[in-house]
Amino acid sequence: MDRTLQERGVLRCHEHSSMLEQWKLTAKQIELVEKAGFGYFRTIPTISLDNSLISALVERWRRETNTFHLPVGEMTITLEDVALLLGLPIDGKPVMGVTRTPGKVCENLLGKVPEDLNGGMVKLTWLKECFSKCPEDAPVEEIERHTRAYLLYLVGCTIFSTTTGNKVSVMYLPLFEKFDEAGKFAWGAAALAFLYRALGNASLKSQSTISGSLTLLQCWSYYRLNVGNPKFNDEPNDGCFPFALRWKGRASGPRSNSNIVSYRKALDSLQHSDVKWLPYKDLDSSSSVGDIKESLILRASKTVLICFDKAERHLPDRCLRQFGVLQPVPLDVPRWERKIRALDQGSDLSKEAELQLKGKNQAELREWLERRLRIVQVEEVVDEIKYMEWYERITRKFVGRPESLESEFQRIVAAMREIADIADSFPADRMDSRDRKSLDDIKNAAHKSLMDLVGDSKKGRRKIATKRKREDDPTIKDDY
Repeated sequence: MDRTLQERGVLRCHEHSSMLEQWKLTAKQIELVEKAGFGYFRTIPTISLDNSLISALVERWRRETNTFHLPVGEMTITLEDVALLLGLPIDGKPVMGVTRTPGKVCENLLGKVPEDLNGGMVKLTWLKECFSKCPEDAPVEEIERHTRAYLLYLVGCTIFSTTTGNKVSVMYLPLFEKFDEAGKFAWGAAALAFLYRALGNASLKSQSTISGSLTLLQCWSYYRLNVGNPKFNDEPNDGCFPFALRWKGRASGPRSNSNIVSYRKALDSLQHSDVKWLPYKDLDSSSSVGDIKESLILRASKTVLICFDKAERHLPDRCLRQFGVLQPVPLDVPRWERKIRALDQGSDLSKEAELQLKGKNQAELREWLERRLRIVQVEEVVDEIKYMEWYERITRKFVGRPESLESEFQRIVAAMREIADIADSFPADRMDSRDRKSLDDIKNAAHKSLMDLVGDSKKGRRKIATKRKREDDPTIKDDY
């Protein structure tokens, strides 16, 4: 974790979901979206991003382990968080496919090609202008084209958003050719792989932007950490699914006054009691969760997450307390190849394709295909004291710049003066003798504290000056 990160400032956060509400889907389109695996996800509204909170979290991200380093230990966003917060499927085929000619893909699956199709990227604005309103009486082929455009727009402005701006790669479009087949992909696992990569890139001091599912990152923080959580105008409905909808009732009005410096300090001072280790414990009884409950076993799978050529490790063995289990000292993480070769048989991962993959010795793909065999086994006897001793040796506990003695002194003096001024503002002539005595005691205590502070400050300055003189002339002695 680079020490110069604290001087970088707030990251620019890229999500482009504000225009999603302008898409008008017909009942048939909604049915196709649900088949494709995005029925729950499409209901999540645009959530106002807290760039300072996101930036402070990024500063604590470690690319070597895909975890946040916090004072209480390592934590991370797991497959469980993706499934419950976003409602995306975390089990199924890896999200990947072949590289095809973008123009032909658009022509075949959308029926038209944008004029400025550069680098295999299509503008989100073009998709919205051409496909956001599907006629009710449109033929089946036209309905499917409009729905594919919506799904491409949906992933392009949320889980696969990029720092390039208002664009999305056409490479995702072939995966929506057949909606039933699209529903067999592990979209949630791909979203997490994409976010892990985005966090890793943004953690480098040379970067000033971050993309990916920042709604997932922010809602994860809201559920897990007692830092920067918004207030509500009304009581939240905890029965809603996906759980990101809990923040739909976010209080309106001005944004939080917290800045990145205050978030750094809050994370630096995070205590064990400030963490909600099992935030979904009372929520997973929701009837909707039953659809994905069986796949939640993968939350503890030590596997590789895949999104096309991106391969990122999912390491729940480092964050077992998030599953209600004591945390032992984890094993070292070997370096891994973050890019995988293209799949030349397209997105078909049938049994024959799986055998081909193993024959090609693509270890990352094999790990995902064997994900249910890679569930972390819990140790029976764990000494968490040893874990924390190990962790404190290998981590950096504080990210924020330490407050100087001078600034701390000025802050305390200002606070004491404010107390004295408030006490002086009370009308003593309207008080009884007891209240006047109490008020005088407050004023005297405030003034005495101020005098003591000033005296200590002068004494401290004399010490520093004498020390510097003594370094220049050893014959000088202390005069106090």
